[in-house]
Amino acid sequence: MQLKDICTLDVASCSRQTTIAEAARLMRHHHTGTLVVVDDPQGERTPAGVVTDRDIVVQALAEDLDPARTEVSRIMGTKVVMASVQESLADGIERMRLHGVRRLPIVDQEGGLAGIVTLDDLLALHAQQAATIAEIVSKEQVHERRTRR
Repeated sequence: MQLKDICTLDVASCSRQTTIAEAARLMRHHHTGTLVVVDDPQGERTPAGVVTDRDIVVQALAEDLDPARTEVSRIMGTKVVMASVQESLADGIERMRLHGVRRLPIVDQEGGLAGIVTLDDLLALHAQQAATIAEIVSKEQVHERRTRR
């Protein structure tokens, strides 16, 4: 399975110049705690950083920054760990583990934002696979009972 098969395609994003207040409104609108900060928001959308609801609280509010005037470039994480749409799920998980990140922006061949994989996505996939395995075991037991009467 490749990352492109499980990533969220409709990624909430903003530019470096977006204010913290507007970023918070975008997070609320998209029901997410993360925005990928991109260069060229109307074009390639090349990832430049990530801003989270935690960044807003820990950096902006705790440092008493004016959310209406301060741009997300001031608080965003700039060491962005990314992966390619062509990478395997296993490689993506390993990359997240090695770098200790919960979110992995996915880029296309041109480096533009194509999607995002989050720890929540991986947990949901894992739970779904575990439920499928449990269903197989259950059906196998029922089949065995029926055939051994």
